[in-house]
Amino acid sequence: MTAPIQAPAPRVPRLLAGFYGGNTRSVVARGMRVVARNNWLIILTGFFEPVFYLLSMGLGLGALIGTVQFYGRDVPYAAYIAPALMAVSAMNGALYDSTMNVFFRMRYGKIYDQMLSTSLGPLDVALGEIIMALFRGLLYACGFMVVTTALGLNLAWTAVLAIPAALMVAFGFAAVGLAATSFMTSFQHLDIVFFVMLPMFLLSATFFPIEVYPETVQLVIMALPLWHAVDMARQLTTGLIQPSIWGHLTYFAVMIAVGTTAATLRLKALFLR
Repeated sequence: MTAPIQAPAPRVPRLLAGFYGGNTRSVVARGMRVVARNNWLIILTGFFEPVFYLLSMGLGLGALIGTVQFYGRDVPYAAYIAPALMAVSAMNGALYDSTMNVFFRMRYGKIYDQMLSTSLGPLDVALGEIIMALFRGLLYACGFMVVTTALGLNLAWTAVLAIPAALMVAFGFAAVGLAATSFMTSFQHLDIVFFVMLPMFLLSATFFPIEVYPETVQLVIMALPLWHAVDMARQLTTGLIQPSIWGHLTYFAVMIAVGTTAATLRLKALFLR
């Protein structure tokens, strides 16, 4: 009787030894099973909030406002806020998944204790959770793109690039959200996340141009990640692409690198002592 053939162990770079087991897909597979069984309705309902904002403010209020200036061009108000709400949708989906869901698994479900007692490393877990948040962000971005296309709010072919841009936004927020959640010890700490999200949503040029603020306030807003997400998505859907888009991409690349590294180190410190 021949012995069963075992799959070779994944090769792991020496630099990542102790952090990465090369099996992120098992974390993602578990997350997908949980979504299929329990969370699909929650994910679906989370998509509708920005759509309602678009219908009420973009089409309703937009009929009174008319057009808004964006990089020297008049843009219909509904087309102006639609990409901003897509960016908000990506942020919301990523943060909800990487904070509330992760907090329960970390502090009450003891899921990570079990995962990290196997060959999985903290980077496997961090990447797996981030990919699950990206899945939610992808669903929201694609669904929102269908709605805005049906309403005729995408003004250039470059609007299709708003989907990968939204994924990058979701990646950045998910990585930072996961790192922040690793420091939380009670459900009350989650209120801090929502406290930060609300002013970002209202002030990051989501509903009106940033130029309405005094210059000092503009500088503060331009430091916020959601402003970079909104301006990047808006450039892509209107076709008014500026050199500043490279700054937005760099901002989120740094956010992803810092957030993923911090989350990995925190998971290692918490569960592999």
